[in-house]
Amino acid sequence: MGGLMFFWIVEGIIPITRFDYKKRSHALPNLFFTLTTAIVNFAFAYLIVKGSDAAVASGWGILNWIDLPLWMEVLLGMMLLDLLGAYLIHWTEHKVHWMWKFHIIHHSDEHVDASSALRHHPGESLFRAVFTLMAVLVTGAPMGLVMLYQSSSAVLSQFNHSNISLPRWVDISIGLFIVTPRMHRVHHHESLPYTDANYGNIFPFWDRIFRTYEEKESEDIIYGLDVYDKRESHLGDLLGLPFDGKRYRKET
Repeated sequence: MGGLMFFWIVEGIIPITRFDYKKRSHALPNLFFTLTTAIVNFAFAYLIVKGSDAAVASGWGILNWIDLPLWMEVLLGMMLLDLLGAYLIHWTEHKVHWMWKFHIIHHSDEHVDASSALRHHPGESLFRAVFTLMAVLVTGAPMGLVMLYQSSSAVLSQFNHSNISLPRWVDISIGLFIVTPRMHRVHHHESLPYTDANYGNIFPFWDRIFRTYEEKESEDIIYGLDVYDKRESHLGDLLGLPFDGKRYRKET
């Protein structure tokens, strides 16, 4: 919540896009979904802790099969957790239609800012929690590393969704190591192929490795989806959207 408030304030001072909207009213549905995400994550916290402890105790998982200095183990663990727990599930949600119908709530936001980071349907939060648990078991990450990853993932998601304008040289420099707002906002453009690009959350190189990286200038981005009936502020519609039987993705 501290990170969310910090980025929310800063983007009001140096925005990329000057949205003509009521910032606090826009944040309300996003904060509701932040709460539901927290509830799902707390529900899975027990399984994640037990899974991590069991993997370490049994010597299971990639990090337990190799012997590395601590700093290398932390870096490799963060990379693998980000790949499996963030990039992979995000890519999957765009490719599997019934999962996409949950994820569409995130893309329906037409004024992307820091509050959009946790605008996820409870069903999608469940998918992401399952993939996080899977990532913990595959890597065999100790709980301290899991906590570092989860905290970094939350804060950096708020950062890369934030409407903060950085000097070009700063954006390019830090963009070598973490996903920046300029990079991720391309993903929130209303139409393909940009919607199906720039899936990264912490590290920017997965998109380049798997050829899902796209560039588009911020001033040319139109937020939302060209295949969505605009009802972004109505919680009942957003919660029921995955179950209404309609198709919201054009054929590609």
